This record gives sequence, C-alpha cells and structure tokens, in this order.
Amino acid sequence: MCDCNKTHPSPHMSVLLDGLPTNWGRWGAEDEVGALNFLTPAEVMRGVASVRSGKIFTLQVQMGHPKGDPVWPGRHPAQRFNIMDKGHFLCGDGPEFPGGHEYADDVMFLYLQGSTQYDALGHVWYGDQIWNGYDARSTSGALKKASVLPLAERGVVGRGVLIDIARHRGKAVLEKGETFNHLDLEAVAKAQGIEILPHDILLVRTGWIGSFYDRDPAEFYNDFREPGLTFSRELVEWFHEREIANLVTDTIANEVTSDPETGVVVPLHCALMRNLGIAFTEIAALDALAEDCAADGQWTFLYTAAPLKVVGGSGAPVNPVVIK
Repeated sequence: MCDCNKTHPSPHMSVLLDGLPTNWGRWGAEDEVGALNFLTPAEVMRGVASVRSGKIFTLQVQMGHPKGDPVWPGRHPAQRFNIMDKGHFLCGDGPEFPGGHEYADDVMFLYLQGSTQYDALGHVWYGDQIWNGYDARSTSGALKKASVLPLAERGVVGRGVLIDIARHRGKAVLEKGETFNHLDLEAVAKAQGIEILPHDILLVRTGWIGSFYDRDPAEFYNDFREPGLTFSRELVEWFHEREIANLVTDTIANEVTSDPETGVVVPLHCALMRNLGIAFTEIAALDALAEDCAADGQWTFLYTAAPLKVVGGSGAPVNPVVIK
C-alpha cells in the first residue's frame, strides 16, 4: 500500500526512470503505434494457432450499467439518454414516415476512457515529450501525434495469454493496494503450465473490476488504491526484453495506483507506455474468461481488438474479442 505519511518528496519521473530502456526511434521517427509493431502476420498466425474450440469471450464491461461504471476517480460514468422512443409517437412528437414506421434513438455522453479502453501512446508523459519524442505541445486541443487513431486504424491481433493472479493467490479479488511484479507473473504462468513468450499480449486478472458490481461504490472508491503491478527497474527491463506488445488488465490504471516505495503515481504508464510504446488496455472484464480457462486448462488464445477510430483522441472504448 501507499504510505500516505511519507514526509520526503517523491522523485521526479525523469529521475526515477533515468537509464531505463526506450523504444524511441526503433520503428522510425514517425511511428505512432509502438510495440504493436511486434504483431507481424507471423504473430497473428501464432495467435490463430492457439484456437482450439472456437469459444468466444468479449472483454468489455457494460456501458451505462444501472449501478454505474467503474471509472478513474474524478471521471463520470457513461450516461445514456433516449431522444426518440414510443413515448414521442404516443404524444404526437414523432416524425411521420410513408409506411408508418417508428423508431428509437439515443445518445451517450462518456469519457473516452470511461469504459474498457485503449490508451493512446501520447496519453501520459513527463517533461516536454510524449511517445517517440514528439513534442508534448502537440497534445494541445487534440493529439496530433500518437493519438489513439493509429492504434485503431491498425487493429490488434496476436497470441493472448491470461495470468490469473487472484486465482493463484486463492482470492476472488486482490486487496486494495496489493502488488505483484514480473517474477509473480512468471510464477503464475509456470503454475498454469504456460510460458509468457516474446510478442505476447499479456492479460492479467486481479478480480478488481468484477468486484465493482458486487460492492458498495463508496467502499470501492474510498481511499482509492487499486491492486496491480508495481514499478521496479527489473520489471521494466523484463517487459523490454520480452517485447510485450500489449498489457491488458481488469483494473482502471493497469498498475498499482501509486508506487509504494516512492509515492510516484502511475510510473509504469511512463516507463512502459511512453518509453517502450506498450499498448495499455484498461478496465477489461476478465472473470468469465478466467473461469473458463481454469476449467479447461487453456490459458492462451487468439486476442483481437479494435478501439474506436477517434481522431485526436487520448483513448477510445473497445470491446476486445478472445477466441479459444
């Protein structure tokens, strides 16, 4: 857990991450999709080779759930409103069409990162540069570089591997602020009888998002500290060496909310996404998939995703589809 009684200041991100690897320039000066470049046609076929039964799982949480939607504190859940339905026609306010058909229509107001979503590589930065060295001022008004659009135009397809940390620890859901690292990921993979390989799409289940629907929202957000990966230089090197293409978790931030050693907030967004170009997928619904994987012992599969094509967006909703 974060030590909220720390009296010493947290180090600046540039100091914390000094000397760690980056992938800037690896795919050229104009690259905007980062580690998704690892997902070549050969990697797509490796994912296809993981399909055994044809079972399908969708990983997006419901939008506009009656209980609300799990979002980062300070953001508002999605709100949907009817603007046309039977009531309008009963009141004589509906338009008349030849043939007499009627219809329903609605709108939704939401944060682009207020559901299961992909972060743009330019979503988080420190100093004056975003992914690949682009000027952070390019984010003004809209992301002119490293927005979510290039990720959406490309699409994401490859071999997915699920690491069920919660089940391995004998819990339905990890505790607030409970941490794990790359060594834990490898230990769980070994226990599940699999190996995390280069260019994998890494899915990590903590049970956190699923628990939102079973607990009081005030308790969920009180003293908000998500469980998750915790920063270390060794962990960053591990992700770099394995060339992980995409990190997917059932948490809102893909990492423990603040680093328990330094107090720095979301350092992995900077170390893995800004510097290594690893795509981040957050708020994924992994419980049903995990239940099935535990039942049949198959923890690898074809993972596919295509976030919405939002021009200049810092993120976009997505409904990933897994095929086992």
